[in-house]
Amino acid sequence: MAQLYIFLLLLSFHITLPTAKSSPDSSPNPTNFIKAECGATLYPALCVQCLSSYSSTIQQSHKQLAQAAVSVSFSRAQSTASFLSKLAGMRGIKPIEYRALKDCVENMANAVDQLSRSVTELSGMSQDFEWHVSNVESWVGAALTFENTCLDGFASPMVDGNIKVAVKRRTLDCTQVTSNALALVNRFAANHKGGASAEDTNLP
Repeated sequence: MAQLYIFLLLLSFHITLPTAKSSPDSSPNPTNFIKAECGATLYPALCVQCLSSYSSTIQQSHKQLAQAAVSVSFSRAQSTASFLSKLAGMRGIKPIEYRALKDCVENMANAVDQLSRSVTELSGMSQDFEWHVSNVESWVGAALTFENTCLDGFASPMVDGNIKVAVKRRTLDCTQVTSNALALVNRFAANHKGGASAEDTNLP
């Protein structure tokens, strides 16, 4: 009888004992990583908007984040260059507007070239990390300068307002995306100097 009582007591204790709650998933969240890194850029909301769709590739990698940012900038510059070329081919624009557009197209083409080289450099990094990343920083910085220069020819009041607004809208968007890309490349470089993992830089 005593044994039965002890058995029932233990069984009751086992049933009423609260089970331990499973710990929440503590695995790193790529979206949170992107938001945190984008917080260091001049246009964080635009940064998150552009890069969120790459979260599965980026994960927690500063290199993948920089690659995605530069790739988005390259794509945006290509699209802007195409838009400007079509605008320059429209009938009825004034000579001063045509010259401004042609200069803008040339500057944007230079930006596309610099960003294309940056994409290639980031994807092919080898042992000499500092040399590679320095190239990328210089080229993305140059692309940003070309994009900003694109608008210089539209300062004249003789340029039609509608054309000026259209060019400014597209070009400013492009410069903001490139500005964010440059900031993330700089953070990638700084992170590596501060002791980033070999996996993050493709170094052995």
